Amino acid sequence: MSADPHVPVVIVGAGPVGVTAALLLARHGVRSVVLERHRDVYPLPRAVATDDEVRRILQAAGVADAFAAVARPARGLRLLDARHRVITEFPQSPQGRHGFPQTSMFDQPELERILRDELVRRPECELRGGVEVTAVEDGVDGPARVIYRDGEGEHVLLADALLGCDGAGSLIRAAIGAEWEDLRFEEHWTVIDVTTKAAVRCWEGVDQVCDPHRPATFMRIGEDRYRWEFRLEEGQQLDDGLLRELVAPWVDILGVDDFHVIRQARYTFRARIADRWRRGRMFLLGDAAHLTPPFVGQGLCAGLRDAYNLTWKLARVLQQGADERLLETYERERKPHALHVIRLAVAMGWAMTGGQDRAAALRRTAVSAACRVPGVTGAATRDLGRALRPGPLSRRSRLGGTHCPQPWVTADGTRSRLDGLLGDSFAVLTAVPLTPSVRALAEGIGARILDVRDTGDDGTLAGWLESGRADAVLLRPDRVVLDVLPRGGADFTGTAVWAPLLCTGRHVTELPTTVSPLRSATR
Repeated sequence: MSADPHVPVVIVGAGPVGVTAALLLARHGVRSVVLERHRDVYPLPRAVATDDEVRRILQAAGVADAFAAVARPARGLRLLDARHRVITEFPQSPQGRHGFPQTSMFDQPELERILRDELVRRPECELRGGVEVTAVEDGVDGPARVIYRDGEGEHVLLADALLGCDGAGSLIRAAIGAEWEDLRFEEHWTVIDVTTKAAVRCWEGVDQVCDPHRPATFMRIGEDRYRWEFRLEEGQQLDDGLLRELVAPWVDILGVDDFHVIRQARYTFRARIADRWRRGRMFLLGDAAHLTPPFVGQGLCAGLRDAYNLTWKLARVLQQGADERLLETYERERKPHALHVIRLAVAMGWAMTGGQDRAAALRRTAVSAACRVPGVTGAATRDLGRALRPGPLSRRSRLGGTHCPQPWVTADGTRSRLDGLLGDSFAVLTAVPLTPSVRALAEGIGARILDVRDTGDDGTLAGWLESGRADAVLLRPDRVVLDVLPRGGADFTGTAVWAPLLCTGRHVTELPTTVSPLRSATR
């Protein structure tokens, strides 16, 4: 057994979540080694949809333009009855508040190649493929020992932090001692990915067929790429004849050469969440921490949100000596949101395809009626990006815990999206001159100050501050509003709570440092 050098972060799993986490850490100057059992990208499609918030995360990872070249904006979600008549539509905008289409379709292998290509360009990252992680030890009071095997034998990595991005069968989850909490949803579906040159009757969005006997989902992924998902009866086999029957509402298959099945797989859709996501500096992300049915398209999205939430905090602790309690906010913030999304997916799944029990028809009738109420469809879409619960890093206010919008802005003659101007640090967006104490505080945490009156945008940022009754906001590196300077206020409202967690290396005059942030936030 050979011992490799000590590394700041080891990431187990090189899927989209693991590689994105490595890229985000690299943007903060943190080195990582990613361990993956496959040597190359898994070639078959799995995840196919993302939202505008997650495209913003891909922007932060440095792959926005490359992903835009392979993504296809979708018009939204359509609910159909058993005869394929439209019950209602959940429309999606081609330009969401995060600066991207609200829903985009893509091919997961293409996304993974884009992420890995960017990983190669980052000297802070190293990918070791074709290896098997066999054991994980310690990681509570000292570095974690990660033991893995490759063609040359066994090796050991010592890591200051360990990220488990290794999927539903996670070895890291077992090492942490976490158990699944079963949220009582389990259905068996068949997923079919095809390419075809045949004419497909498609509205450029997602169709959800609300049929208790044969629920189905259909979506266009690319120029000639499509996906169908069907819940088949127990023991029913998908032969050529049944396939033609199932897809007939959308496409007339003329011959075998007109319809090429890329993948046909049987999946069990489950709803589960780990009872704990952390032990010391070992963390769970993505499917290692939560499993959701696909009915609201948030499986991969949730994992990338995990990565964005955790990486800036971990970087601040590892690079700048921030308070270790900062890491406690990861599970505290992400788990309630992940649980909410899973429950929403389960509710939509049962309402739209809810089995063959007596209540199924009532559920679909209720959905149909509710979706005709003005504002319901828009509210359902917004609910996926709900604000974080109030806590030490998301102060209670109209804007606290929400994401700031991302318009196009102009600085020094260059036009870019807002995050491109702000970089990877904290930021203060203000519509008024700041007091010396606020400026000192911003300097103490390395925050960039931007006057929204000088951004050259269309008034989006100024209008957003006005609607939140704020003169200024403090943004975290993940663009969540940490704190608010209220109208006419002289300072941020929660400095005594969050500042002791973040202010490291530099001293802010008269900053209260005796507050216990996590305790005070939960009184």
